Amino acid sequence: MNKIRKGDQVIVLTGRDKGKRGTVTQRVDDDRVVVEGVNVVKKHVKPNPMKGTTGGVIDKTLPIHQSNIAIFNPATGKADRVGVKFLADKTKVRVFKSSGEEIKA
Repeated sequence: MNKIRKGDQVIVLTGRDKGKRGTVTQRVDDDRVVVEGVNVVKKHVKPNPMKGTTGGVIDKTLPIHQSNIAIFNPATGKADRVGVKFLADKTKVRVFKSSGEEIKA
């Protein structure tokens, strides 16, 4: 079970974007996620008339490793760790480690 999923509010823990908050827009693979507004770089693109794209400098959001982000806990207003808890009907749910309350996704 992935502890960080698409649509989660996260905070960046390390790197040049430390302290920024954003939403996970996609999971690239098991280790990397794309967070909205985090790890944005300038990319120079050539024009391609076959695809109808113009050239220039664009802003592109690159993936960030999931060890460098933590889920945002709205109750405390801080970053928090994620744990897994089994319910009575043997289903797994994600919980905040600090409070033990279930994560609403």
